[in-house]
Amino acid sequence: MPSEKRDAPQKILILGGTAEALALAEQLVADGHQVTTSLAGRTVDPVMPVGAVRIGGFGGAEGLASYLREEGFDRMIDATHPFARRISENAIKASAMSGIPLEQRLRPRWQKQPSDRWKAVRTLTAAADALPVGATVFLALGRQYLDAFAGRNDCRFVIRMVDPPETPLVFANHMLVLGKPASDPEREADLLTAHGITHLVCRNSGGPAGYAKIIAARRLALPVIIIERD
Repeated sequence: MPSEKRDAPQKILILGGTAEALALAEQLVADGHQVTTSLAGRTVDPVMPVGAVRIGGFGGAEGLASYLREEGFDRMIDATHPFARRISENAIKASAMSGIPLEQRLRPRWQKQPSDRWKAVRTLTAAADALPVGATVFLALGRQYLDAFAGRNDCRFVIRMVDPPETPLVFANHMLVLGKPASDPEREADLLTAHGITHLVCRNSGGPAGYAKIIAARRLALPVIIIERD
């Protein structure tokens, strides 16, 4: 990562929650800046970045703008997940309201390879509709993105979540796999094979953290319903 050093130390707010945000916080603190990373708080035991940490929402763009002004930040960096649209939109508005400069760090999306069997869709509803009757589906989505699939009682779902759900899931036929994605494609392939997966559903998040499942699906020649970014 290139040096982030400036002529004088700055007070910087990172909108985080990604591996890239963790690395960025470490780099900026090492360069002498005062860094606060904001986390949404959706994960029970998140990996804590270097520097100060703030957990929870801001109350929309207005709340974020007030926080930036009141805390005296010099700049803000949006290093959130590519599908975290609401906070990214609020960051743009808050920057305009507060006059605090905004930088966006958006990781490149994954590119389809010749042996990939992708069906690209734009919405969760379209992804659910694309599944054939009788499919055994591995849902590699956050817990807030599952509702669109709950009505597909003709499919079996294997759902991976980092933390156990707070309330029972309303799927007629499903099982939970708790834990973070493996970085080893062989482990991901073993998981898909063990559960008899016929289809993978995921978002085109980009980055190395979740790519092992894409490689695993490629090696197993599994169809992937992939939700593309806007």
